[in-house]
Amino acid sequence: MMQLAITGATSGIGAETAKALAPKCSQIFLLVRNVEKARELVQRLDPLGTQKKFTIVPCDLTDLHSVARAANTLTEATDTLDLLINNAGGIFPKKKLTGDGHERTFSANHLGHFLLTVLLLPLLTHGTGGQVINVSSEAHKGAGIDPDDLELTQTYSSFKAYANAKLYNILFTKSLAEKYADQHLEAYAVHPGVVNTGFGSESKGIFKILLSLFKPLMIGPAKGAETSVFLATTAKVPGKNGAYFKKSKTASVSSKARSKKLRDRLWEYSMEQVHAYLPAHSSSS
Repeated sequence: MMQLAITGATSGIGAETAKALAPKCSQIFLLVRNVEKARELVQRLDPLGTQKKFTIVPCDLTDLHSVARAANTLTEATDTLDLLINNAGGIFPKKKLTGDGHERTFSANHLGHFLLTVLLLPLLTHGTGGQVINVSSEAHKGAGIDPDDLELTQTYSSFKAYANAKLYNILFTKSLAEKYADQHLEAYAVHPGVVNTGFGSESKGIFKILLSLFKPLMIGPAKGAETSVFLATTAKVPGKNGAYFKKSKTASVSSKARSKKLRDRLWEYSMEQVHAYLPAHSSSS
């Protein structure tokens, strides 16, 4: 029985992932922005309230203070984490800065998860090691990166910001495998498919039109959760540590996603942004 932490589990793919993995877990930490919706999920998954395996942890990925508090809550609750699923994400129609001064898409999809994962590394590398699953997207192939402006502070477009963030999910995954494999950490990125959820509900213009056109072709959230569930429950994953998966198989990524230079730049930049939230002894290697 494993110990799982998952972000964005109150609806859609995240809720289906938590539901599928619940029977295999002794403890599930639901890291959520909406505590009431998390309570509703727990009520659905455990209507009698007998399992005592669910812990709701407030966590707003666009607020680095909130992320650090959530990580601290987990660190106080357990010394081992078998699996962290960084599932939450979103696309936003307008540029907006978080309270920390970061572009919202960058923070919600990448930087919040980056800080959470780095703070939880002592739990994930404890004993026999753990696994990190980052939910990315085929949208990463539409990314356009300026290494000197990773947050698109100069020229914002909602889809480009999202595509870039999904590329960052893959680059981050590869960095984790590269840096922590010797501590028995496995990291994988997944494309869940084009899933019919509330994703993009705030979108306007051409992206909203495209979403409505593709809706009949979209898969359900349970189908979208399948690759994450497969990776979480497969004893020997069929691919290299750091790989990208689609339909439970390794899949190709863009040339940018294979760039070590870009991956190192992202790691360095992200570390600089979260430095104030890291323990004094933390390594930024």
